[in-house]
Amino acid sequence: MGRVVVVGAGRSGMGAAEHLAKAGRDVVVTEGRPGPDAAAAARLSAQGIPAVWGSHPLTLLDDCEEVVLSPGVSPAIPFAAEAARRGIPVIGELELAHRALRARGDGSMILAVTGTNGKSTTTDLTAHLLRQAGLPSRACGNLGTPLVEALEGAEEGTRFALECSSYQLETVRDFHAEAAAALNLTPDHLARHGTMEAYRAAKVRIFSHQTPLDLRLTPLADPAFEALAPGRGQAARFGWEAPEGPGAWCDEHGTLWLIDDHGEHPLVHRTRLLIPGDHNVENALAASVLAGHGGADLDAIREGLRTYPGLAHRIALCGEHCGIKAYNDSKGTNVDATLIAVRALPGPLVLLLGGQDKGTSYAPLREALAGKLSSLVFLGEAIPQLERDLGDLPHIAVQPFDDAVAAALGLAREGDQVLLSPACASFDQFRNFEERGEHFEALIRDWARG
Repeated sequence: MGRVVVVGAGRSGMGAAEHLAKAGRDVVVTEGRPGPDAAAAARLSAQGIPAVWGSHPLTLLDDCEEVVLSPGVSPAIPFAAEAARRGIPVIGELELAHRALRARGDGSMILAVTGTNGKSTTTDLTAHLLRQAGLPSRACGNLGTPLVEALEGAEEGTRFALECSSYQLETVRDFHAEAAAALNLTPDHLARHGTMEAYRAAKVRIFSHQTPLDLRLTPLADPAFEALAPGRGQAARFGWEAPEGPGAWCDEHGTLWLIDDHGEHPLVHRTRLLIPGDHNVENALAASVLAGHGGADLDAIREGLRTYPGLAHRIALCGEHCGIKAYNDSKGTNVDATLIAVRALPGPLVLLLGGQDKGTSYAPLREALAGKLSSLVFLGEAIPQLERDLGDLPHIAVQPFDDAVAAALGLAREGDQVLLSPACASFDQFRNFEERGEHFEALIRDWARG
C-alpha cells in the first residue's frame, strides 16, 4: 500500500495520522504553519510519524495513495489540486473515520447534524437523550472530538452524534448517516465557499448516500433544504407548526411535540428546558427527532429534555453580583449567532462585541437590540468595522479584552445582563473561542467575589 499524506496538524489531522499509523499505514503529516509545534511533534514522534513543517512539498505526492485534508485546509490549495490532477483521492478525516466505522459492522449508527448555528448544542443534546435511554452514545465531530478518535474504545452499537461543518462535508465521498439533520443556513464562511449556493451545496452533502431506511431532517422555515437535499432518506421536518408527516414542532402554547409512525406525542413545555431562547426550542425539536430515530423512547426523551444543562460558551450564566448577571456566549462567532443570544435574554444588555472581523455587516443587530440595549462595548481588531456599523448606538471602544470586560462590568447596573457574544472570531487575542470564553468566566468569577 502507498503512502497516505495528512495535510494539517490540528486535532483532526493528528487524530487521522495516529489512526492510520495504528492501522500499520505509511503516513506522513505536512503542516503549512512554521514549526515544529512542540506538542504535536512529540505526539507524532511517539507514533513514528514523520512530519514536514512550513510547507506542503509536492514530492510527498510521489508514491502517495491518498491525501487526508484537515477541515481547516481548503481543497483548493495547490497541494490538494495537484493530488486531484494526478488522480490521487483527496478525502477528509470524516470520510476516513466513516470508512473505519463501517468496516467494523457492529450495528453502530451515525446521527449527523449540520447548519450554521445550533449544531453543537443539537449534537450534544442528541447524545444526552440517547444516554438517558440507556443507549451507548458519543457526541463528536466538529464539536471537539474527531470521529476517528471517538471510535477508540466505543462499544458495539454506539450511536455517534456527529457535528459536521461545511469544511468537513466538502471532502466526503461515501459518507452515510442513518439520520442527518440540516438545522438552518445563514451567511458564514463565505471567504472559503465564495457564495451561499456553494455553502448550501456543501451542507446538503450530509444527506448523500442515505437509504430509504434513513432519516433526512430539515427545517420547516427553510424549504430550500428539502428541495435540494440529495439522497433517499425518509423526510422529516421540524419547526413552529405541525409538519405533514414525521418530525417535531412547538405549538402556540409552548408545548413540544414529536410525530412518528405511531402518532403525535407531547414531550415537555418549553419552560421546562434549562437552555433559553427560541433557537434552543428548535435545537430540542431536532435532537428529539434524531434521538427517536436512534432508538430513544419517549420517556427518556422527555427526561433528557428536562435535564440537559447546555454546553459551555453558549449563553451560559457564569456569574452574578449586585443584581447583575454575566453570560458567556463566546461561541457567538458570527452575527447570526449573536442575534440568537440577544433575542434569548430579556435585557437591559451590556453587550461585548468584537475580536477578529469576519467581513459581514453588524447592522442586523440593531433591530434585536432595540428596547433592550444599555450599552455596547467594542473590542479587538474589529473596532473600526463596529464603529462603522453601530457607532451611533451607546457604546465605548476598548481594544484589550480584559479592559473591555472590566469596562462592561463598570457600565452595568442592577438588573442588567452583561453578555459576551462577540459576533467575531477570537484569533486576534486568543487561540480559539473556548479559550476566550474560559478567560471571560475567570474574570467574572473574580468580579463576583468582589
